[in-house]
Amino acid sequence: MSANSAEGTAPSAPIVNVVLVKGGRTKISYPAELLHDNGTRLAVRAPWAGAGVRDFGFVRFEPGDVFTEYYWRDRWYSVKEIRDAAGTLKGWYCDIARPARLVGTDLVVEDLDLDLWRSADGTDVRRLDEDEFEESGLARSDPPAASAAVAALDKLESLAREGGFEKLLV
Repeated sequence: MSANSAEGTAPSAPIVNVVLVKGGRTKISYPAELLHDNGTRLAVRAPWAGAGVRDFGFVRFEPGDVFTEYYWRDRWYSVKEIRDAAGTLKGWYCDIARPARLVGTDLVVEDLDLDLWRSADGTDVRRLDEDEFEESGLARSDPPAASAAVAALDKLESLAREGGFEKLLV
């Protein structure tokens, strides 16, 4: 009998290392609990990985926040549900990215600069970083990828305005 079963607790979830890359360089890397992997969609949970508070004006990410993140191997985005330390939903932050890849224990995601925010109550839906996307030159260097990125942002915005991401996350 293992120590976990003797204490009546479940074994801990496996850990993956989420690696967000941009332009071939690691932008941020952090450990996360792997909650689910059905071969197409992965779900992980991690505490806020930033240093201190990040205030965007419309939301603050701060120590104690918990991100439940959903990644797909066949879709050009990820959806992150953000809750504060007390468990209150703050909203969803979506990254437009190439489909995720699990390489060993690294969950590798290539950021394409476009983002979307949806507040918990759905009253604030905003597209973010379109200027950075334009400046990235992806439309010139990889037109099919740029087209897929814009289509993914349009789809997420439509879902956000029609009630949220629950349909994606089931």
